[in-house]
Amino acid sequence: MSRAFVRETEGGEAFEDLPDRTLSPHHLVTPSGLAQMNAEIETLERRLEEAKATDDKAEVARLSRDLRYWSARRVSAEVVPPPADTAHVRFGARVTFERKDGRLQTYRIVGEDEADPTKGMISYVSPLAQALMGKEVGDVIPVGSTTAEITEIAI
Repeated sequence: MSRAFVRETEGGEAFEDLPDRTLSPHHLVTPSGLAQMNAEIETLERRLEEAKATDDKAEVARLSRDLRYWSARRVSAEVVPPPADTAHVRFGARVTFERKDGRLQTYRIVGEDEADPTKGMISYVSPLAQALMGKEVGDVIPVGSTTAEITEIAI
């Protein structure tokens, strides 16, 4: 077998650091998102030390990459306090709207790294969040191929 295209380190291992994850230019985060970020960094640091102790090079590379990502996101994070009022949809607000078929949906508008639509949290740069931002109760927004009416804004 030809070894011409295999890059090896001095020790003979065919394993190097993984490339960094792409960093988004969007930096807003809620206070709870910042706490999640800090917890993730602590967990990664602990797991990295464990992987180094067992000489698991693949795990060290993966954890190092993830730690670089979360550390960079932590440094650039802009914490936005909860909205002071519920007159308009803002970053951090929880918004309920009613679709034309009668379904009620509620989402909290959060930072990119916090977003998890299955848990009711959408990124502030998502199309739905962009349609909601600045609106108030009673406003109608486009949702997919239909519309929905905002019924509640909460903190």
